[in-house]
Amino acid sequence: MNNLISPILNSWKVPELRRKILITGGIFVIFRLFAHIPIPGVDTAKLASLFAQNQFLGLLDIFSGGTLVNFSVMALGLNPYINASIILQLLTIVFPKLEELSKEGEYGREKINQYTRLITVPLAALQSIGMYALLKNQGIVGVGDPFTLISLILTMTAGTVFVMWLGELITSYGVGNGISLLIFAGIVGRFPVVIGQTISTVTAEVASNMMVFVGLAIAVIAATVTVNEAVRRITVHYARRIRGNKVYGGQTSYLPLRVNQAGVIPIIFAVSLVLLPSLVGGFLQQVREPILVNIGRFLTAVFNPNGISYNVIYFLLVIGFTYFYTAITFNPTKIAGEIQKYGGFIPGIRPGGPTAQYLNYILTRITLAGALFLGLIAVVPTLARQTTGVTTLLVGGTSVLIVVSVVLETVKALEAQLVMRNYEGFLKE
Repeated sequence: MNNLISPILNSWKVPELRRKILITGGIFVIFRLFAHIPIPGVDTAKLASLFAQNQFLGLLDIFSGGTLVNFSVMALGLNPYINASIILQLLTIVFPKLEELSKEGEYGREKINQYTRLITVPLAALQSIGMYALLKNQGIVGVGDPFTLISLILTMTAGTVFVMWLGELITSYGVGNGISLLIFAGIVGRFPVVIGQTISTVTAEVASNMMVFVGLAIAVIAATVTVNEAVRRITVHYARRIRGNKVYGGQTSYLPLRVNQAGVIPIIFAVSLVLLPSLVGGFLQQVREPILVNIGRFLTAVFNPNGISYNVIYFLLVIGFTYFYTAITFNPTKIAGEIQKYGGFIPGIRPGGPTAQYLNYILTRITLAGALFLGLIAVVPTLARQTTGVTTLLVGGTSVLIVVSVVLETVKALEAQLVMRNYEGFLKE
Protein backbone atom coordinates (compact mmCIF):
# COMPACT_ATOMS: atom_id res chain seq x y z
CA MET A 1 0.00 0.00 0.00
CA ASN A 2 2.89 2.33 0.84
CA ASN A 3 4.32 1.74 -2.66
CA LEU A 4 1.04 3.06 -4.12
CA ILE A 5 0.57 6.10 -1.86
CA SER A 6 4.17 7.34 -1.64
CA PRO A 7 4.54 8.32 -5.33
CA ILE A 8 1.26 10.28 -5.14
CA LEU A 9 2.29 12.17 -1.98
CA ASN A 10 5.79 12.85 -3.30
CA SER A 11 4.43 14.02 -6.66
CA TRP A 12 2.41 16.67 -4.84
CA LYS A 13 5.70 18.20 -3.65
CA VAL A 14 6.84 18.82 -7.23
CA PRO A 15 5.14 21.97 -8.69
CA GLU A 16 4.93 20.62 -12.24
CA LEU A 17 3.49 17.27 -11.18
CA ARG A 18 1.11 19.02 -8.78
CA ARG A 19 -0.18 21.07 -11.72
CA LYS A 20 -0.70 17.88 -13.75
CA ILE A 21 -2.65 16.30 -10.88
CA LEU A 22 -4.84 19.40 -10.52
CA ILE A 23 -5.54 19.47 -14.27
CA THR A 24 -6.54 15.80 -14.15
CA GLY A 25 -8.82 16.44 -11.17
CA GLY A 26 -10.42 19.42 -12.91
CA ILE A 27 -11.17 17.38 -16.02
CA PHE A 28 -12.69 14.68 -13.78
CA VAL A 29 -15.07 17.31 -12.35
CA ILE A 30 -16.09 18.49 -15.85
CA PHE A 31 -16.62 14.87 -16.93
CA ARG A 32 -18.86 14.08 -13.95
CA LEU A 33 -20.89 17.28 -14.46
CA PHE A 34 -21.63 16.46 -18.09
CA ALA A 35 -22.41 12.86 -17.09
CA HIS A 36 -25.50 14.16 -15.26
CA ILE A 37 -26.91 16.39 -18.06
CA PRO A 38 -29.68 14.16 -19.51
CA ILE A 39 -30.97 14.05 -23.06
CA PRO A 40 -34.64 15.20 -23.01
CA GLY A 41 -37.50 12.82 -23.73
CA VAL A 42 -36.11 9.77 -21.89
CA ASP A 43 -38.02 7.90 -19.17
CA THR A 44 -35.21 7.52 -16.61
CA ALA A 45 -37.21 5.14 -14.37
CA LYS A 46 -37.74 2.64 -17.21
CA LEU A 47 -34.13 3.12 -18.27
CA ALA A 48 -32.83 2.20 -14.81
CA SER A 49 -35.06 -0.91 -14.83
CA LEU A 50 -33.72 -1.95 -18.25
CA PHE A 51 -30.11 -1.63 -17.07
CA ALA A 52 -30.86 -3.71 -14.00
CA GLN A 53 -32.11 -6.56 -16.23
CA ASN A 54 -29.52 -6.38 -19.03
CA GLN A 55 -25.87 -7.16 -18.31
CA PHE A 56 -24.78 -6.18 -21.82
CA LEU A 57 -25.98 -2.61 -21.26
CA GLY A 58 -24.30 -2.71 -17.86
CA LEU A 59 -20.99 -3.55 -19.54
CA LEU A 60 -21.48 -0.71 -22.04
CA ASP A 61 -22.14 1.61 -19.11
CA ILE A 62 -18.79 0.62 -17.57
CA PHE A 63 -16.92 1.67 -20.71
CA SER A 64 -19.01 4.82 -21.12
CA GLY A 65 -17.68 5.91 -17.73
CA GLY A 66 -21.09 5.68 -16.05
CA THR A 67 -22.81 8.11 -18.45
CA LEU A 68 -25.08 5.65 -20.27
CA VAL A 69 -27.22 4.74 -17.25
CA ASN A 70 -28.19 8.44 -16.94
CA PHE A 71 -28.54 8.73 -20.74
CA SER A 72 -26.65 11.98 -20.55
CA VAL A 73 -25.30 14.01 -23.47
CA MET A 74 -22.24 11.75 -23.23
CA ALA A 75 -24.36 8.58 -23.13
CA LEU A 76 -22.14 6.59 -25.49
CA GLY A 77 -19.04 7.75 -23.67
CA LEU A 78 -15.85 6.06 -24.83
CA ASN A 79 -17.48 2.94 -26.31
CA PRO A 80 -17.06 4.03 -29.98
CA TYR A 81 -13.46 5.09 -29.32
CA ILE A 82 -12.60 1.75 -27.69
CA ASN A 83 -14.25 -0.13 -30.56
CA ALA A 84 -12.32 1.99 -33.08
CA SER A 85 -9.06 1.26 -31.25
CA ILE A 86 -9.73 -2.49 -31.29
CA ILE A 87 -10.67 -2.41 -34.99
CA LEU A 88 -7.53 -0.46 -35.88
CA GLN A 89 -5.37 -2.79 -33.80
CA LEU A 90 -6.75 -5.78 -35.71
CA LEU A 91 -6.29 -3.97 -39.03
CA THR A 92 -2.66 -3.28 -38.10
CA ILE A 93 -2.08 -7.03 -38.10
CA VAL A 94 -3.87 -7.53 -41.44
CA PHE A 95 -2.38 -4.60 -43.41
CA PRO A 96 1.45 -4.36 -43.54
CA LYS A 97 1.40 -0.60 -44.20
CA LEU A 98 -0.38 0.05 -40.91
CA GLU A 99 2.08 -2.25 -39.15
CA GLU A 100 4.99 -0.27 -40.62
CA LEU A 101 3.31 2.97 -39.56
CA SER A 102 2.97 1.72 -35.98
CA LYS A 103 6.75 1.27 -35.83
CA GLU A 104 7.57 4.85 -36.92
CA GLY A 105 7.77 6.25 -33.41
CA GLU A 106 5.86 9.38 -32.39
CA TYR A 107 4.79 10.21 -35.96
CA GLY A 108 3.32 6.74 -36.48
CA ARG A 109 1.46 6.79 -33.16
CA GLU A 110 0.01 10.20 -33.96
CA LYS A 111 -1.22 9.05 -37.38
CA ILE A 112 -2.80 5.92 -35.88
CA ASN A 113 -4.48 8.07 -33.20
CA GLN A 114 -5.83 10.31 -35.95
CA TYR A 115 -7.24 7.31 -37.83
CA THR A 116 -8.80 6.11 -34.57
CA ARG A 117 -10.55 9.46 -34.09
CA LEU A 118 -11.86 9.40 -37.67
CA ILE A 119 -13.26 5.87 -37.25
CA THR A 120 -14.82 6.85 -33.90
CA VAL A 121 -17.23 9.40 -35.43
CA PRO A 122 -19.18 7.05 -37.78
CA LEU A 123 -19.14 4.33 -35.12
CA ALA A 124 -20.66 6.79 -32.63
CA ALA A 125 -23.38 7.70 -35.12
CA LEU A 126 -24.20 4.03 -35.77
CA GLN A 127 -24.29 3.22 -32.06
CA SER A 128 -26.54 6.23 -31.49
CA ILE A 129 -29.04 4.87 -34.00
CA GLY A 130 -28.86 1.39 -32.45
CA MET A 131 -29.33 2.77 -28.93
CA TYR A 132 -32.32 4.83 -30.07
CA ALA A 133 -33.93 1.77 -31.70
CA LEU A 134 -33.41 -0.32 -28.56
CA LEU A 135 -34.87 2.31 -26.23
CA LYS A 136 -37.75 2.98 -28.61
CA ASN A 137 -38.72 -0.72 -28.63
CA GLN A 138 -38.68 -0.73 -24.82
CA GLY A 139 -40.91 2.36 -24.65
CA ILE A 140 -38.20 4.44 -22.96
CA VAL A 141 -38.12 7.13 -25.67
CA GLY A 142 -41.11 8.28 -27.64
CA VAL A 143 -41.53 8.16 -31.40
CA GLY A 144 -40.26 11.53 -32.58
CA ASP A 145 -40.02 13.26 -35.92
CA PRO A 146 -36.89 12.91 -38.09
CA PHE A 147 -35.54 16.22 -36.80
CA THR A 148 -35.68 14.92 -33.21
CA LEU A 149 -33.90 11.70 -34.23
CA ILE A 150 -31.18 13.61 -36.08
CA SER A 151 -30.61 15.97 -33.15
CA LEU A 152 -30.37 12.99 -30.75
CA ILE A 153 -27.78 11.28 -32.98
CA LEU A 154 -25.77 14.50 -33.32
CA THR A 155 -25.91 15.11 -29.56
CA MET A 156 -24.68 11.61 -28.69
CA THR A 157 -21.95 11.72 -31.35
CA ALA A 158 -20.79 15.15 -30.17
CA GLY A 159 -20.76 13.85 -26.59
CA THR A 160 -18.44 11.00 -27.62
CA VAL A 161 -16.10 13.42 -29.39
CA PHE A 162 -16.14 15.70 -26.33
CA VAL A 163 -15.27 12.95 -23.84
CA MET A 164 -12.59 11.66 -26.23
CA TRP A 165 -11.14 15.19 -26.26
CA LEU A 166 -11.18 15.29 -22.44
CA GLY A 167 -9.27 12.01 -22.37
CA GLU A 168 -6.64 13.35 -24.75
CA LEU A 169 -6.30 16.50 -22.64
CA ILE A 170 -5.48 14.32 -19.62
CA THR A 171 -2.96 12.33 -21.66
CA SER A 172 -1.26 15.53 -22.89
CA TYR A 173 -1.42 17.77 -19.82
CA GLY A 174 -2.39 15.49 -16.94
CA VAL A 175 -1.18 12.24 -15.42
CA GLY A 176 -1.43 8.84 -17.09
CA ASN A 177 -3.63 7.60 -19.92
CA GLY A 178 -6.67 9.87 -20.18
CA ILE A 179 -9.07 7.32 -21.70
CA SER A 180 -8.32 4.75 -18.99
CA LEU A 181 -8.60 7.37 -16.24
CA LEU A 182 -12.04 8.52 -17.42
CA ILE A 183 -13.31 4.94 -17.40
CA PHE A 184 -11.79 4.61 -13.92
CA ALA A 185 -13.55 7.82 -12.82
CA GLY A 186 -16.90 6.54 -14.09
CA ILE A 187 -16.57 3.24 -12.23
CA VAL A 188 -15.38 4.81 -8.97
CA GLY A 189 -17.99 7.58 -9.24
CA ARG A 190 -20.79 5.01 -8.96
CA PHE A 191 -19.44 3.39 -5.81
CA PRO A 192 -21.28 5.74 -3.37
CA VAL A 193 -24.62 5.09 -5.10
CA VAL A 194 -24.12 1.32 -5.10
CA ILE A 195 -23.02 1.30 -1.47
CA GLY A 196 -26.06 3.39 -0.51
CA GLN A 197 -28.38 0.96 -2.30
CA THR A 198 -26.74 -1.96 -0.51
CA ILE A 199 -27.10 -0.39 2.93
CA SER A 200 -30.76 0.38 2.32
CA THR A 201 -31.62 -3.14 1.12
CA VAL A 202 -29.43 -5.41 3.27
CA THR A 203 -31.37 -7.63 5.67
CA ALA A 204 -30.08 -9.24 8.86
CA GLU A 205 -29.59 -12.55 7.07
CA VAL A 206 -27.62 -10.96 4.24
CA ALA A 207 -25.62 -8.80 6.64
CA SER A 208 -24.17 -11.93 8.23
CA ASN A 209 -22.62 -12.79 4.86
CA MET A 210 -20.99 -9.38 4.39
CA MET A 211 -17.71 -10.62 5.88
CA VAL A 212 -17.65 -13.34 3.23
CA PHE A 213 -18.23 -10.68 0.59
CA VAL A 214 -15.47 -8.44 1.96
CA GLY A 215 -13.05 -11.37 2.03
CA LEU A 216 -13.98 -12.28 -1.54
CA ALA A 217 -13.47 -8.68 -2.66
CA ILE A 218 -10.01 -8.51 -1.05
CA ALA A 219 -9.06 -11.85 -2.63
CA VAL A 220 -10.15 -10.64 -6.10
CA ILE A 221 -8.18 -7.39 -5.78
CA ALA A 222 -5.07 -9.19 -4.50
CA ALA A 223 -5.26 -11.78 -7.28
CA THR A 224 -5.75 -9.05 -9.90
CA VAL A 225 -2.67 -7.16 -8.72
CA THR A 226 -0.59 -10.35 -8.57
CA VAL A 227 -1.52 -11.60 -12.05
CA ASN A 228 -1.26 -8.15 -13.64
CA GLU A 229 2.29 -7.77 -12.34
CA ALA A 230 3.37 -11.39 -12.95
CA VAL A 231 5.89 -11.99 -15.74
CA ARG A 232 8.00 -14.90 -16.91
CA ARG A 233 11.52 -13.60 -17.61
CA ILE A 234 13.39 -15.30 -20.46
CA THR A 235 17.15 -14.86 -20.25
CA VAL A 236 18.71 -13.49 -23.47
CA HIS A 237 22.49 -13.31 -24.00
CA TYR A 238 24.02 -11.01 -26.61
CA ALA A 239 27.23 -12.09 -28.29
CA ARG A 240 30.24 -9.81 -28.08
CA ARG A 241 31.05 -8.07 -31.34
CA ILE A 242 34.12 -5.98 -32.18
CA ARG A 243 33.86 -3.14 -34.68
CA GLY A 244 37.05 -1.17 -35.06
CA ASN A 245 38.29 -0.36 -31.59
CA LYS A 246 34.86 -0.71 -29.92
CA VAL A 247 33.26 -3.77 -28.37
CA TYR A 248 29.49 -4.21 -28.65
CA GLY A 249 27.23 -6.70 -26.91
CA GLY A 250 28.41 -9.24 -24.39
CA GLN A 251 25.45 -8.39 -22.14
CA THR A 252 22.61 -10.33 -20.59
CA SER A 253 19.02 -9.08 -20.55
CA TYR A 254 15.56 -10.50 -20.00
CA LEU A 255 12.52 -10.83 -22.23
CA PRO A 256 9.46 -10.37 -19.98
CA LEU A 257 6.39 -12.42 -20.95
CA ARG A 258 3.34 -11.26 -19.04
CA VAL A 259 0.99 -13.85 -17.61
CA ASN A 260 -1.99 -11.65 -18.50
CA GLN A 261 -0.84 -10.61 -21.95
CA ALA A 262 -4.35 -9.80 -23.21
CA GLY A 263 -5.58 -7.52 -20.40
CA VAL A 264 -9.34 -7.02 -20.16
CA ILE A 265 -10.03 -7.41 -23.92
CA PRO A 266 -11.01 -11.14 -23.80
CA ILE A 267 -13.71 -10.40 -21.20
CA ILE A 268 -15.13 -7.65 -23.42
CA PHE A 269 -15.25 -9.93 -26.46
CA ALA A 270 -16.67 -12.88 -24.51
CA VAL A 271 -19.39 -10.98 -22.67
CA SER A 272 -20.48 -9.27 -25.90
CA LEU A 273 -20.89 -12.68 -27.54
CA VAL A 274 -22.44 -14.59 -24.62
CA LEU A 275 -25.06 -11.92 -23.89
CA LEU A 276 -26.17 -11.62 -27.50
CA PRO A 277 -28.34 -14.83 -27.52
CA SER A 278 -30.32 -13.72 -24.45
CA LEU A 279 -30.83 -10.30 -26.04
CA VAL A 280 -32.09 -11.96 -29.26
CA GLY A 281 -34.23 -14.34 -27.20
CA GLY A 282 -35.93 -11.43 -25.48
CA PHE A 283 -36.89 -9.92 -28.83
CA LEU A 284 -38.09 -13.25 -30.26
CA GLN A 285 -40.45 -13.78 -27.33
CA GLN A 286 -42.29 -10.61 -28.30
CA VAL A 287 -43.24 -11.80 -31.80
CA ARG A 288 -46.44 -13.70 -32.66
CA GLU A 289 -44.86 -16.71 -34.38
CA PRO A 290 -44.95 -19.69 -31.92
CA ILE A 291 -41.76 -21.28 -33.29
CA LEU A 292 -39.78 -18.07 -32.84
CA VAL A 293 -41.25 -17.62 -29.35
CA ASN A 294 -40.08 -21.11 -28.37
CA ILE A 295 -36.60 -20.41 -29.77
CA GLY A 296 -36.53 -17.20 -27.78
CA ARG A 297 -37.51 -19.00 -24.58
CA PHE A 298 -34.80 -21.63 -25.18
CA LEU A 299 -32.12 -18.99 -25.73
CA THR A 300 -33.24 -17.08 -22.65
CA ALA A 301 -33.18 -20.22 -20.51
CA VAL A 302 -29.78 -21.47 -21.71
CA PHE A 303 -28.13 -18.05 -21.51
CA ASN A 304 -29.66 -16.98 -18.22
CA PRO A 305 -26.87 -15.03 -16.42
CA ASN A 306 -27.68 -16.87 -13.18
CA GLY A 307 -27.60 -20.32 -14.79
CA ILE A 308 -24.78 -22.85 -14.89
CA SER A 309 -24.74 -23.19 -18.69
CA TYR A 310 -24.31 -19.44 -19.17
CA ASN A 311 -21.36 -19.23 -16.78
CA VAL A 312 -19.66 -22.33 -18.23
CA ILE A 313 -19.96 -20.96 -21.78
CA TYR A 314 -18.80 -17.53 -20.59
CA PHE A 315 -15.78 -19.07 -18.82
CA LEU A 316 -14.77 -21.10 -21.89
CA LEU A 317 -15.21 -18.12 -24.23
CA VAL A 318 -12.93 -15.97 -22.05
CA ILE A 319 -10.23 -18.66 -22.20
CA GLY A 320 -10.61 -18.97 -25.97
CA PHE A 321 -10.48 -15.22 -26.60
CA THR A 322 -7.45 -14.89 -24.29
CA TYR A 323 -5.48 -17.30 -26.47
CA PHE A 324 -6.82 -15.65 -29.63
CA TYR A 325 -5.94 -12.10 -28.60
CA THR A 326 -2.51 -13.14 -27.25
CA ALA A 327 -1.77 -14.89 -30.55
CA ILE A 328 -2.51 -11.78 -32.62
CA THR A 329 -0.66 -9.34 -30.35
CA PHE A 330 2.47 -11.40 -29.62
CA ASN A 331 4.33 -12.90 -32.57
CA PRO A 332 7.06 -15.34 -31.40
CA THR A 333 8.56 -15.53 -34.91
CA LYS A 334 8.97 -11.76 -35.07
CA ILE A 335 10.44 -11.58 -31.56
CA ALA A 336 12.87 -14.39 -32.37
CA GLY A 337 13.91 -12.54 -35.53
CA GLU A 338 14.56 -9.33 -33.58
CA ILE A 339 16.67 -11.21 -31.01
CA GLN A 340 18.72 -12.85 -33.77
CA LYS A 341 19.08 -9.54 -35.62
CA TYR A 342 20.88 -7.95 -32.68
CA GLY A 343 23.08 -10.96 -32.00
CA GLY A 344 21.07 -12.35 -29.11
CA PHE A 345 20.22 -15.92 -28.18
CA ILE A 346 18.46 -17.83 -25.42
CA PRO A 347 20.88 -20.16 -23.59
CA GLY A 348 20.48 -23.72 -24.81
CA ILE A 349 18.19 -22.68 -27.73
CA ARG A 350 19.39 -22.12 -31.29
CA PRO A 351 18.53 -18.74 -32.88
CA GLY A 352 15.74 -18.41 -35.44
CA GLY A 353 13.05 -21.09 -35.71
CA PRO A 354 13.93 -23.01 -32.52
CA THR A 355 13.79 -19.76 -30.53
CA ALA A 356 10.33 -18.99 -31.93
CA GLN A 357 9.14 -22.49 -31.02
CA TYR A 358 10.54 -22.14 -27.51
CA LEU A 359 8.86 -18.76 -26.98
CA ASN A 360 5.56 -20.16 -28.28
CA TYR A 361 5.93 -23.16 -25.92
CA ILE A 362 6.46 -20.87 -22.90
CA LEU A 363 3.75 -18.40 -23.93
CA THR A 364 1.15 -21.15 -24.42
CA ARG A 365 1.65 -22.40 -20.88
CA ILE A 366 1.74 -19.08 -19.04
CA THR A 367 -1.25 -17.87 -21.07
CA LEU A 368 -3.23 -20.79 -19.65
CA ALA A 369 -2.74 -19.35 -16.15
CA GLY A 370 -3.77 -15.88 -17.36
CA ALA A 371 -6.79 -17.29 -19.22
CA LEU A 372 -8.00 -19.24 -16.18
CA PHE A 373 -7.60 -16.12 -14.06
CA LEU A 374 -9.64 -13.99 -16.48
CA GLY A 375 -12.28 -16.71 -16.67
CA LEU A 376 -12.64 -16.77 -12.89
CA ILE A 377 -12.75 -12.96 -12.77
CA ALA A 378 -15.55 -13.02 -15.35
CA VAL A 379 -17.79 -15.38 -13.32
CA VAL A 380 -16.97 -13.90 -9.89
CA PRO A 381 -20.11 -11.64 -9.84
CA THR A 382 -22.39 -14.69 -10.11
CA LEU A 383 -20.41 -16.57 -7.47
CA ALA A 384 -20.60 -13.54 -5.18
CA ARG A 385 -24.35 -13.23 -5.67
CA GLN A 386 -24.97 -16.89 -4.87
CA THR A 387 -22.52 -16.98 -1.96
CA THR A 388 -23.44 -13.79 -0.11
CA GLY A 389 -26.97 -12.98 -1.27
CA VAL A 390 -25.88 -9.37 -1.89
CA THR A 391 -27.36 -8.45 -5.26
CA THR A 392 -26.54 -4.72 -5.38
CA LEU A 393 -22.89 -4.63 -4.30
CA LEU A 394 -21.10 -7.20 -6.42
CA VAL A 395 -17.42 -7.84 -7.03
CA GLY A 396 -17.57 -6.84 -10.68
CA GLY A 397 -14.63 -8.69 -12.21
CA THR A 398 -14.29 -6.40 -15.23
CA SER A 399 -14.60 -3.28 -13.09
CA VAL A 400 -12.02 -4.50 -10.56
CA LEU A 401 -9.61 -5.45 -13.35
CA ILE A 402 -9.93 -2.00 -14.93
CA VAL A 403 -9.64 -0.09 -11.63
CA VAL A 404 -6.58 -2.04 -10.44
CA SER A 405 -4.87 -1.83 -13.84
CA VAL A 406 -5.42 1.93 -14.09
CA VAL A 407 -4.20 2.56 -10.53
CA LEU A 408 -1.01 0.54 -11.12
CA GLU A 409 -0.42 2.20 -14.49
CA THR A 410 -0.91 5.72 -13.07
CA VAL A 411 1.37 5.10 -10.08
CA LYS A 412 4.08 3.81 -12.42
CA ALA A 413 3.68 6.95 -14.56
CA LEU A 414 4.13 9.14 -11.47
CA GLU A 415 7.20 7.15 -10.44
CA ALA A 416 8.68 7.60 -13.90
CA GLN A 417 8.04 11.37 -13.72
CA LEU A 418 9.77 11.52 -10.34
CA VAL A 419 12.79 9.60 -11.60
CA MET A 420 13.05 11.91 -14.63
CA ARG A 421 13.24 14.90 -12.28
CA ASN A 422 16.02 13.34 -10.20
CA TYR A 423 13.83 12.66 -7.19
CA GLU A 424 15.01 9.09 -6.72
CA GLY A 425 15.12 9.69 -2.95
CA PHE A 426 11.33 9.81 -2.88
CA LEU A 427 11.12 6.24 -4.20
CA LYS A 428 13.15 4.50 -1.49
CA GLU A 429 11.50 1.48 -0.01
